Amino acid sequence: MTAALKHTPLYNAHVAAGARMVDFGGWNMPVAYGSQIEEHHAVRRAAGMFDVSHMLNIDIEGPDAKAFLRTLLANDVERLTEAGKAIYSCMLNERGGVIDDLIVYYFSANSWRLVVNAGTAQTDIEWIQGVASRLGSDITINPRRDLAMLAVQGPEARERLWQVRPQWRAATEALKPFSAAVLEGDVMVARTGYTGEDGFEVVVPAGEVEPLWNDLVQAGVRPCGLGARDTLRLEAGMNLYGHEMNEDVDPLIAGLGWTVSFKDPQRQFIGREAIEGVTPQQVMVGLRLRERGVMRDPMKVRTARGEGVITSGTMSPTMGVSIAMARVPAGVQPGEQVEVEIRGKWLAADVVAMPFVRQGKVLV
Repeated sequence: MTAALKHTPLYNAHVAAGARMVDFGGWNMPVAYGSQIEEHHAVRRAAGMFDVSHMLNIDIEGPDAKAFLRTLLANDVERLTEAGKAIYSCMLNERGGVIDDLIVYYFSANSWRLVVNAGTAQTDIEWIQGVASRLGSDITINPRRDLAMLAVQGPEARERLWQVRPQWRAATEALKPFSAAVLEGDVMVARTGYTGEDGFEVVVPAGEVEPLWNDLVQAGVRPCGLGARDTLRLEAGMNLYGHEMNEDVDPLIAGLGWTVSFKDPQRQFIGREAIEGVTPQQVMVGLRLRERGVMRDPMKVRTARGEGVITSGTMSPTMGVSIAMARVPAGVQPGEQVEVEIRGKWLAADVVAMPFVRQGKVLV
């Protein structure tokens, strides 16, 4: 018997808006409200918003919180010294595989927050609890299912949010990317996102998210579903858990070596021993199809150095051609040409540097 799908606090709003709902990591989520392409363009050109309340905020508190996170995460939270600052990191297993990718926020030496993916949330909690128990860490782990989260993204996103919540402007106007302001009543506004555009991710108590959603709709912010979220993040060259990385793929192969900190030789984070000093035999590259067709995972890629695989592929609404992220043999470089097997035919594609699109501009 299959488990019932979980609903975010905005489920009724999605249904009322005519969203097409799908199972995403055990959650009943909107894939689109009409035209996925129009939703994509709304984010690139003006402002769109996504219900990301299926993702989980986990508060980590206690005197050992910092030391615990320095062991748990591949990136080093020692870098975070200013309240509200955040870094992106992978959480690795002992083999160096990625259990999840997440954002960690610093509130104080004893107070931190992780924002983790929906499909891995329960596994993450169990892993975090297991590590804390093994280390004997004096911390509390608090999964915040009482909170909801909206991503408001696009060149006009910040102004639209300030239009409907002017009281938040003073505290958020000067926020730099990867920083957050914690406001009254469990509200957190972070200058982060998953689209390659500017904007905010807003955390509010679950009971307050529908009024905020409705106010943003009235202000002209377009509701967007998972379909547009995926094409936007792919154009921005951003990894998706379960595609570019998983428990059998380490961050160096996944193109996330920049998120791993080996700087402190004394910091023995989980997975360090497995990946330190290792030269990856595979790398992540961007592909742009030269011919008509659409690249999808897990299509095969043929290169001069051997075979690879598409990890994510789509038709780019911004560029009008098919783009993809692919795991290929090390040494494959931008400027080279490869072939992708699409419906039994090998079609030519160019290897390009990522991102493909950032802040509305095509970069390749």
